[in-house]
Amino acid sequence: MVFLLHGEDPFRTRLRVGELVESLLAGGTGEPGDLSQRRSPQLGGALGLTRIDARSDPVDAITMAGQSQGLFAAVDERQVVLVEHAEALTGAEFLASFPGESALVLVAVEALRAGRGRTRGKAKIGVTAELALPDAVQDIGGRAQRIERLLPFEVKGWIGARARLHQVTFRPDAMDALAFALGPDTERIENEVQKLGAYASGAPVSAADVRALVSGAIESDIFELTKAVVRRNHREAVPLLERLLAEGNAPQQILALLLWQFRVLLFASTAPSGADAERQAKAIRSSPGAILRYVQHARGLSRSDIARAYETLYATDISIKTGRADSDEAALLLCVLDLCGVAGADLRDLLLTEAPRRG
Repeated sequence: MVFLLHGEDPFRTRLRVGELVESLLAGGTGEPGDLSQRRSPQLGGALGLTRIDARSDPVDAITMAGQSQGLFAAVDERQVVLVEHAEALTGAEFLASFPGESALVLVAVEALRAGRGRTRGKAKIGVTAELALPDAVQDIGGRAQRIERLLPFEVKGWIGARARLHQVTFRPDAMDALAFALGPDTERIENEVQKLGAYASGAPVSAADVRALVSGAIESDIFELTKAVVRRNHREAVPLLERLLAEGNAPQQILALLLWQFRVLLFASTAPSGADAERQAKAIRSSPGAILRYVQHARGLSRSDIARAYETLYATDISIKTGRADSDEAALLLCVLDLCGVAGADLRDLLLTEAPRRG
């Protein structure tokens, strides 16, 4: 039995490794279950399991481990060989000689490309591992499973499941804030859920807790402000801005984050495909998930709408830096009102006046 696990989500891959190894050691077939309900695996010292690091151990060690029997193992006990960092393998010849009565689990911490299209013939065992390992595993009757990153709409469900597993209660606004701050990073989700649970000490985790403890959580609040602005709802936007300022966030920081989010909205307004989102994300040093998350909020926004917003944000930045507004907070308030379409709040008019003299 040969299994290959690879993908772009290291934490969920580790959960699947634990699930698979436990099943194989118990005589099972390793069928996948609900990973969101599984605790982090503890494989150290498991009887019948041999762990090999493909970065440093010789390839021959894989076959030898499958052939060897533990000193106290039963005659019919299955040996499980776990090869970590399988992306470092330079060939797949060892698959042909691996004993069929043992189980081999290959784990790569990145997504491996198939070496051929579906319509081509079988690939030869022994070609470059990155190109052929998934094909080589399937050619001998093994299973290759690619574990993808969570999609944007799956993140909150994953957070909820991990919170229940660790007996942590989240208020709805806290769940939204954490999902936005962390995105599909399941490793960080796991750490932050446990940290927030310890901080709350049995009480429900609030959005304020998330903002205080989780790096990047302010972006969730700015996102809510951006959504209110896009809807041109100044009655919702102004209180959000006032709260952000009251919590000690600098006007320039809020302005910079607003500018970044409108930059994301510009790309999201094109309703990009997954491949397009990846290219766009590289251009603005963001993630494809962030761009796709904004698509529904960018519907109805034209390029002229976003260009007008850019003008407002630029005018606000110049007004703050040159002291044309009464205060930085006043300039930012006018900016938000202008973005919401409120008449008489156009900061661009201030750029026509002479900047006050300093000193």
